[in-house]
Amino acid sequence: MLRRRPRASTDTTVDLTPMIDMTFILLIFFMVSTTFVKDMKIDLNRPGAQSQSVASTKAIRIYIDRQGETYLEGEPIRSWVIQSRVRDQLSGMTQKSVLVVTDANVPSQKLIDVVDAARLAGAEDVGVATVAEAGEG
Repeated sequence: MLRRRPRASTDTTVDLTPMIDMTFILLIFFMVSTTFVKDMKIDLNRPGAQSQSVASTKAIRIYIDRQGETYLEGEPIRSWVIQSRVRDQLSGMTQKSVLVVTDANVPSQKLIDVVDAARLAGAEDVGVATVAEAGEG
């Protein structure tokens, strides 16, 4: 006599191990990649180049040309004198802001030195702009 054997139930479960592994890999990736964003050494208030609106004339303007020469309000000035001259001009102003107008080919170290000198002179707001953004001064 033939008996019918009950079938063994086939267990249809989904293995979640690969999904958990991928979740942890993505979590580690995002944790590592967000730490790279915090490595900024200098905080610059850079206006956007799209609008090209002319900056306020109340700010002291320091120009850096292609050769790296600096000019304060149109007069040539040496790098080591910037701090004292800017401090003198800021002393009578209520809004202590400086605008550094630079060329695209200026070495970044020169720009950093000028921004540091302006901040050490007492400028509360130091902005960096191109000639197209700031206008001819």
